[in-house]
Amino acid sequence: MLFLDFEKPLEDLHHQLNKLKEVSSKNKVDVSNSIRELEVTIETTRARIYENLTPWQRVQLSRHPERPYTLYYIEKIFANFTELFGDRQVKDDKAMVGGMAELDGMPVMVIGQQKGINTKMRQMRNFGMANPEGYRKALRLMKMAEKFNRPVITFIDTPGAFPGLEAEERGQAEAIARNLFEMVNLKVPVICVIIGEGASGGALGIGIGDKVVMLENTWYSVISPESCSSILWRSWNFKEKAAEQLKLTSTDMSGFHLVDDVIPEPVGGAQTNPEAMADTLKAYLKAALATLSAKTAEGRIIERIDKFSKMGFYDESEIEAEADFAATQ
Repeated sequence: MLFLDFEKPLEDLHHQLNKLKEVSSKNKVDVSNSIRELEVTIETTRARIYENLTPWQRVQLSRHPERPYTLYYIEKIFANFTELFGDRQVKDDKAMVGGMAELDGMPVMVIGQQKGINTKMRQMRNFGMANPEGYRKALRLMKMAEKFNRPVITFIDTPGAFPGLEAEERGQAEAIARNLFEMVNLKVPVICVIIGEGASGGALGIGIGDKVVMLENTWYSVISPESCSSILWRSWNFKEKAAEQLKLTSTDMSGFHLVDDVIPEPVGGAQTNPEAMADTLKAYLKAALATLSAKTAEGRIIERIDKFSKMGFYDESEIEAEADFAATQ
């Protein structure tokens, strides 16, 4: 079990618990009462720690190496998953996975970013940072889903689109922009779930939907706290302050009406009970798809456009308003 820096009290308690169990096993001593008391203390301490997490601590949780990734949720939530490969132009991007599946008998198309569960797999998956081929593959699958009237479900978990020179040369910005345009106009229901990191255009490239939701301990922002800190303060040492100022947590995003719902996680994060997290997410997806499927395609597109058009804050001065009015005459 891996503990983050703010979980040090939990780490100490687990160390004591393991010692007690070791003593009980070696010396045949009954310490069951002490073990139960320590387990209660662990749960109480965990609840206290996670009751008041800072934005930076939630960022750390979203990156927890034991946190479930896209392929885990696909395995636990869906049946008969058939992965599809390639963008039909350059190659297959391993950072973006997707394919046909069934959600309790309902045919769907599932797409998501995959980071990898160990060092070798993370390198192969490019740490979840997709190239243009990944976004073009995602779009190909979305258009296929539209053709066969399958709802689209995307799982977002990326530190950003791959920023390499070769990615830019092959049209990274255009590929993401094309996805934004096409996803707004998809005729099938689209649900986007942020399961970890939701950074910049890398997240937006598969993040336009009828429902955009976040798991409780995830973040969604135009830039990571570290990059923001390096730009504003010329150092990564202010990443905690940057995380606070960026207002990137699920609570902040919900308050700004930039996401539709926040899905609660088990106490301690999704990695403490992945199966329970998958069950909760599955129940949400089924309910959301039932609601969205009852609407017409035209109605969903109009609502989708209206929702994203209303995002953000702006003021219009009287002079600008008068100029706009005069221009229409």
